[in-house]
Amino acid sequence: MALTSSIALAADGSRPASGTAHGAPRLSRVRRRQGRVLMGAGLALLPWLGYLAGALPPPEAAAWVALDALEAAALLTAGSRLLRADGRHRAPAAAAAVLLLADACVDLATSAAGPELAVAVVMAVVAELPLAVLCAVIAAHPRRSGPRPGPSAAPHPRHGRNSSR
Repeated sequence: MALTSSIALAADGSRPASGTAHGAPRLSRVRRRQGRVLMGAGLALLPWLGYLAGALPPPEAAAWVALDALEAAALLTAGSRLLRADGRHRAPAAAAAVLLLADACVDLATSAAGPELAVAVVMAVVAELPLAVLCAVIAAHPRRSGPRPGPSAAPHPRHGRNSSR
């Protein structure tokens, strides 16, 4: 009894470009880890939103809760798309990077000298800025999927200009 190959072939006999048997993109360990970090950061912001809403005066709370809610949404969207190997992860990752950088800058600029400023510096250095850099790197480097340039990426003869033959 012959064993069949576990690699599926396309109709033209080529292998799937994504590298898996069923044509679904393969998720690297790095991308999986990045997706988990983004999801974890987004989920960690959810209870923080409740804390901010209860601890700050209403006008301040509205601004900070809105900013952090946008950050959470961008992080969760980018992270979930990375974990699904969805190529549309770049825009929410870029948005998260900008929002995190803005959060760190505004927090540092509006903090009173003393312990409040020290907490803002620690939050910026330990969480917001490294996460913003990670999001910027993710946004700037698309995951390569699909055929690479070369002879295998050439159009099929039937789909060329002279298809009337």
